Amino acid sequence: MLDDQPAPHGPQGDNLTDVPLAERPRATPRALVLALGMLVTSALAGVLVVLPAPYAVTSPGPTRDVLGEADGTPLIQVEGAETFPSSGELRLTTISGTGGPGYPSYVSTVLRGWLSGASVVRPVEEVFPQDATQEEIDESNTELMVTSQETATVAALTELGYEVPATLVVAGTVAGTDAEGKLEEGDVLTALDGEALPDYQSLIRRLEDVRPGAVVTLSVTRHAQPLDVEVTTGEREEGGAQIGVFVNPSFDLPVDVTISIDGIGGPSAGTMFALGIVDLLTPEDEADGEVIAGTGTIDVTGAVGSIGGIRQKLVGAQRDGAAWFLAPAGNCGEVVDHVPDGLRVVRVATLHEAREAMTAIGAGTADDLPTCTAG
Repeated sequence: MLDDQPAPHGPQGDNLTDVPLAERPRATPRALVLALGMLVTSALAGVLVVLPAPYAVTSPGPTRDVLGEADGTPLIQVEGAETFPSSGELRLTTISGTGGPGYPSYVSTVLRGWLSGASVVRPVEEVFPQDATQEEIDESNTELMVTSQETATVAALTELGYEVPATLVVAGTVAGTDAEGKLEEGDVLTALDGEALPDYQSLIRRLEDVRPGAVVTLSVTRHAQPLDVEVTTGEREEGGAQIGVFVNPSFDLPVDVTISIDGIGGPSAGTMFALGIVDLLTPEDEADGEVIAGTGTIDVTGAVGSIGGIRQKLVGAQRDGAAWFLAPAGNCGEVVDHVPDGLRVVRVATLHEAREAMTAIGAGTADDLPTCTAG
């Protein structure tokens, strides 16, 4: 019969549909178990990729040369003063993170973070406010970045000897201080104990000479009328006296500085922005071909403040070719024993110290610069 004829050999090989059932190999129990195990493993792996985890993972982020360009536009642009080229690089450092609103961490991400020596995994509530939305966090980081750019400009111009006048506007009072109920939002501070306050730095310097608990007289302008207000000072957490008001200074900058950078938020690039402005406005080629990375907040007096993620930033700096790293003195405890090979750390507490370090590194005389040490 036709059905008993051997099947023809086609282009796909032998047609096995005509092999008698008794001659086909049967699956053993072990093979079935292995196949089932592979299916379960594949399914679990797929779940791990998309299953959110209640952890925040921070890793080394990108670095940016503040003396360089992005899409053909200089990161720092100056109008109203001559600028000078630099052969070196000043790199701000960042961290990349997941776990916040809108950017969940997945189980696979957390596992990679635990296995990586360059990442840190922490419970998400230790890193992000639980009642904040993604939009609120992004907006806050943007505002902090904008403020740090203005503050960096003021600090840099002051370091270079410019006068930077400011109008000191009261934005509110600190609850529980003597200023509450005495000073009002919109008051303009003009003098402290009879000494004029032409800029924000003057207010800071004057308060350094005041003993906490002493009574001071604040001269203010309220609704275009002069007024003297006596306030008993309090003590700042960092030490020194405070008058119990939030001040929103309006600066009259003698040089117009624009900083253009997208995708990066927060205040920690302030020190490197300020250092970049100093470098651009001075004829000396301070960095002289060296790649110097760093981080740190900065205030208008030039004080460098500590930041988060210092260990990840060290790794990112070394990865992107930096040989030197300017670290805030307040972060030194986290730096010790975590410096990547090939990277040298310099401890800085002020913009002036950072400027001197940059100059020494470029000149090849940086061997004696202070670093972070244990104890």
